[in-house]
Amino acid sequence: MLTSLRRLQSSGALAAAASLGALFLAACSPAGDPAPAPPATVETAQAEPDGVGGGLAVSGTLERQREMNLAFRVGGVMTALAVDAGDPVSAGQVLARIDPSAVNARVTQSEADLERARRDLRRDETLFAQGYVSNQRLEDRRSAVKAAQAAYDAAAFDGRWSRLVAPASGVVLERSAQVGEVVQPGQTVLRVADLSSPLVLRVPVADRDLRRIASGQPVTATIDALPGQVLSGRVVRIGQGADPRTGAIVVEVELPGRPELRSGLTAKATFPTAAAGDDSVRVPAEAILEAQGGRAHVYRLQGDRAVRTPVVFLGFEGDHARVRGLAPGEKVITAGGGFIADGERVRVADARALAGAVR
Repeated sequence: MLTSLRRLQSSGALAAAASLGALFLAACSPAGDPAPAPPATVETAQAEPDGVGGGLAVSGTLERQREMNLAFRVGGVMTALAVDAGDPVSAGQVLARIDPSAVNARVTQSEADLERARRDLRRDETLFAQGYVSNQRLEDRRSAVKAAQAAYDAAAFDGRWSRLVAPASGVVLERSAQVGEVVQPGQTVLRVADLSSPLVLRVPVADRDLRRIASGQPVTATIDALPGQVLSGRVVRIGQGADPRTGAIVVEVELPGRPELRSGLTAKATFPTAAAGDDSVRVPAEAILEAQGGRAHVYRLQGDRAVRTPVVFLGFEGDHARVRGLAPGEKVITAGGGFIADGERVRVADARALAGAVR
């Protein structure tokens, strides 16, 4: 019985202690509300100016803006070739000839057909005046004269194309046929550059880099033939079609004329990091939320709060995304954004602590 009494006394002491502890905790917690949850932990990264990392450098080939491939309009055996690669030419100079026998024969035959058609028309005009032929027959004769005249004009035109004539003063860049060869209509025989046209550097640019280039944009170029020298040029033309094999688009850069420069030399053009007026930035791809068409959202860090911000989505490039609507240097949330709300307080994770935890 004494043991039972001692157990009751011990239980009462414990109950009293528990009651005192509960009263103490209630006094420390205002109005009995639970403690607020800690802010969500997120990772951030800075928005970088688009094109960060230096200018765009592309290699290409120097060419005259006007370079012409000369060919005969009719085929035949080439009997004369007066120039070779590197030779200067003047406008109107005869550069090559083919055997004109076949062309002359067609001219002679078409001329005879035209004379016969004219005689038939004159005879039927006389008979029509006397009432011996119908008006329909007279119209047929007139149509025959027109057809014969057209055939003669075409043959005479082909006869003029039995010679290759320089269309402008310049220099021969390439010869691709020899005397005695049978050349086909349209087959290139000579390639001639007009030296009065400006020298341009044609460079292939990938479609993803074309946004950095604008017409009139200044460009610097280096050429192996001029070691240690940097030439200043400008963009004069941006191609409208892509190469079906590579997808690249040709951009023409006009360079100053120099006597040391020749068509066919290799050069490297360096474009500025971005075209004027391009206010796009690059952010990690993980920062993009709900990208659809040209629209997306990111969480921007403002103080210690996450602000949901709409941006113009320009596409992904590797591990980054290109957007407009953010200023360079602004911080965006890259991890943890899927578990927070607009305006919610957040805590930025210490990258060094995270790295140590991973190790």
